[in-house]
Amino acid sequence: MDGGTTAVLRRPSAMDALKRFDVYRKIPKDLTQPTTAGAAVSIVSGLFILTLLVTEFVSFLSIDVKSELFVEPPLAAGHVGKIPVFLNVSTPKLKCEFVGLDIQDEMGRHEVGVTGDTEKVEINDGEGCLFTTTFQINKVPGNFHLSTHSAHQQPTEIDFSHEIHSLTFGQRLEGSAAQSGAFDAMKGTPLVQGDGWPSFDYYMKIVPSIYQARSGAETRNYQYSYATKSYSSYGHGHRVLPAVWFRYDMSPITVKYTEHRQPFYHFITTICAIVGGTFTVAGIIDSIINTTINAIQKARIGKLS
Repeated sequence: MDGGTTAVLRRPSAMDALKRFDVYRKIPKDLTQPTTAGAAVSIVSGLFILTLLVTEFVSFLSIDVKSELFVEPPLAAGHVGKIPVFLNVSTPKLKCEFVGLDIQDEMGRHEVGVTGDTEKVEINDGEGCLFTTTFQINKVPGNFHLSTHSAHQQPTEIDFSHEIHSLTFGQRLEGSAAQSGAFDAMKGTPLVQGDGWPSFDYYMKIVPSIYQARSGAETRNYQYSYATKSYSSYGHGHRVLPAVWFRYDMSPITVKYTEHRQPFYHFITTICAIVGGTFTVAGIIDSIINTTINAIQKARIGKLS
């Protein structure tokens, strides 16, 4: 070489070869210029991204409940399903000694004065009764009713004014995400007054329901809707003893509720879409603003010249 110097050629290193694949090449900072418009777009974009991230995180933590309808297969011949029932009702004008529960259904069941898991508490200085009971019914149309049929002696006046505090079918769903008024539709029903010894009829349509938690555990319960009426009944020239009737029929359709939470990969995908999409749109907006400002400035300079 001239001047006795020797040039040393450096072979590309593995790191240099790797850098060739960089699609995010950096522009030296001294070649960029900050603008007021760019700062405003950046601040608004940052706030927008933060809001969406918080909203998406809350959505990710929340539990969603999906529902589906299907027809359950029939039970084997000779088998009749059972449904547990919980009833809590008060009769402020009828003493506990006269109040009893009777059950009837289309399978021929007829029980008077059911005394299983029943509790009677006197109210109104002993003139009324808080009646609480748990029992089972067959999965066929039928009725259960409060009456004085099982009393050893009938009262001189039978006033079935009542207030239903709770009536549920199946397992309880306390605190569940699917719990709604349909599972205890009569809860909190105002006091129903009875003038002239009327009977009361509640016609219920019971819908089987399955609630599946995220753990896979299933709870079987029943929703229901109802209509009601009051009336005075006569038979064979005599007045029929009044009662509070709960007549029910079963729906063939079952509703299944399933708890689920958004998958983690879906959460990450959404986060990437929020950040990437916002920066892309913000870049387009910033470019449009800068182009517009530059055009206006050039127009002014052209006018001045």
